[in-house]
Amino acid sequence: MSGMATARSYIRAALTAGLLAVGLANAASAESAGSNPACPNARLFGMGMITHICWDCIFPMRVSKAPIGGSGGSVPPGAADPGPLCLCKDNNGVYRPGAPYSMWKPARLVEVVRVPYCSPVLGGEMLQRDLTHVGGPGYDSATAGQHLAFYQYHYFAFPLLVMLDLFMQSGCNPGGFMDMDLMYLSELDPTWNDDELAFYLNPESAIFANPIAQAACAADAAAATVGPPLRKLFWCAGAWGGVYPLTGHVRTNASPPRTTSLLATRALAALHRRGLALQTMGDEAMCENPIQVTLPKTQYKLEQVYPVPEANGNHWLGEPTYLWGEWRNIPAVGEDFVHLIWRWDDCCAKF
Repeated sequence: MSGMATARSYIRAALTAGLLAVGLANAASAESAGSNPACPNARLFGMGMITHICWDCIFPMRVSKAPIGGSGGSVPPGAADPGPLCLCKDNNGVYRPGAPYSMWKPARLVEVVRVPYCSPVLGGEMLQRDLTHVGGPGYDSATAGQHLAFYQYHYFAFPLLVMLDLFMQSGCNPGGFMDMDLMYLSELDPTWNDDELAFYLNPESAIFANPIAQAACAADAAAATVGPPLRKLFWCAGAWGGVYPLTGHVRTNASPPRTTSLLATRALAALHRRGLALQTMGDEAMCENPIQVTLPKTQYKLEQVYPVPEANGNHWLGEPTYLWGEWRNIPAVGEDFVHLIWRWDDCCAKF
C-alpha cells in the first residue's frame, strides 16, 4: 500500500510541475483577454489548465492488471480484461509482447454555443462573421418555437497528456493526435440544422426517435443516476433525453446544462456514426482501434469546464444534472458551455 501511495504522489507531482509550466507561460495573455457576452472567453488556457481540470479523474490506471490509484473513478463496463501480458502484430505481421495499459484520458473538447462560429475555447474569437442559424435556449431559427433550444458545436482534439508528455506509451494514442486541433464544426454540417435532412443520413432515427424506443430510456436514466449508463441502449442519453435525431434541436429549454450535455452526446454519436470517432475500449481495441458506428457510452465521461468548472469530478453520459451541475449556468455571460471529454483507453503497450 505504501508503494502505491508513493507512486500516486509521484504522478500528482509530475502533473503539477507540467501544468504549472504551461499555466505560468500563458497566464498573462489569458487574463488580459476581455469578456464578450456574445462570445465569451472560457479561459481554459493559462491557470485554467490547472484549476479547471479534474486531475484525480485519470485514476484508476491499470498496468498489467495492477491498479494504480482509484479514488478518481472506476473501471467502466466493457473495458478489456486481459492477462498480465498481451500480444499484438507489428507492421511486419510479427507478434510482439507488451503490457496491458488502461486509464481515463482527457481526449477531446466540445463547445456548445449560441452564436455560430463563436469559440470560447479559443479565447472568445469569432471564427467567421456569419450569423445564420443563431440559436440558444428557447429559440429555434427555423420555427421560432417557444419550447425549443438550438446550439452549434465545435469539436476539438485535446490530447492533454500527450501535450504534457505524461503517461503516454508508443502505440497507445488513438487517432494519433499530438496537439490541440479543431476537428469538426457543426455550422458546416447541414444535417445539424435540418431534422429532415438528418433523417435521410441516419434513417435509424425512425426506430429510435419514437415513444416506444424512448420508453426504454427510463431504465438508462435510472442506471446513470447510480452508476454507469446501459451500454446496449445506445439511443438513450439517460436523464438528458434521446440521442436521436442527430441534430442541434432539442424540444425543451428548461435546463441549459442538461440541453448542452445532450447535444455534446449527440455530437459524439454523430461522429461515431460517420466513422470519425473510434472504439478505444474493450479487448478488440487492445492492438488497434476499430470503427464503432454506435455510441459506446461507457467509453466516455464528461466534465464541464465552462462556465462553472466541474474541477473535482466528472460524470457519466446521462447522469442527472441535479447531481453534478444544474447550477452551472450564468445568465448572459455563461450560457455557452465547454465540455471536456474523458475517454477510457485500453492498449497493449509493446515492450
